[in-house]
Amino acid sequence: MNVSNLTVSSLNPAHAVIDEICAAGEPWVKCIKHGQTFRIVDLEGNQAVDTLFYNIHDAQERYSATDTVARQRQLYLTTGSQLYSNLGNVMLTIVADTCGRHDTLGGACSAESNTVRYALEKFPMHSCRDNFLHALAHDPLCRQLGMSKRDLPSNINFFMNVPVTETGGLTFADGVSASGKYVEMRAAMDVVVLISNCPQLNNPCNAYNPTPIRLLIWN
Repeated sequence: MNVSNLTVSSLNPAHAVIDEICAAGEPWVKCIKHGQTFRIVDLEGNQAVDTLFYNIHDAQERYSATDTVARQRQLYLTTGSQLYSNLGNVMLTIVADTCGRHDTLGGACSAESNTVRYALEKFPMHSCRDNFLHALAHDPLCRQLGMSKRDLPSNINFFMNVPVTETGGLTFADGVSASGKYVEMRAAMDVVVLISNCPQLNNPCNAYNPTPIRLLIWN
């Protein structure tokens, strides 16, 4: 982990316009306006936070893992990383980070991936894809934008540690986060953030124990 990019924020939570808790294993959706700052806090440590961003004025423009990795030639996100859309526009920039490493490749757990990676009996277990689909079907903002399951690209996994092997494989390893660690982003456009606070129980991304997260937005 590159600790040189660890950056503490000067923002005071008391001044946030949004300060909410997302329960363990649940989805969360909000609008972040251009110029606002958004913080995700890992309250108890090693909680993976699967996250997507969409242009609120045109949901066909959304976070692109491919553009984000290729334009910066970096697999992992930290302070200074810019999150690009599929149209090549900067959506957000990470301006503070006390964890120092966030995954771009591991994707979201699903019934299918749980079955392939672990065992057939894991198929009914709750997953991040379930959370995303539930939000798309029931959250008023997602419904207003007319999104469906075809609008789920590859996501960011904040606080998750997924090392890449020399042969190009992915390893789901113990997290590098801890209680109270956070990542903070400034929006370069009006965006919708869609989060699955990962319910994964089969790999160490959540220390086998999903926990709540805190979400704050400042003007």
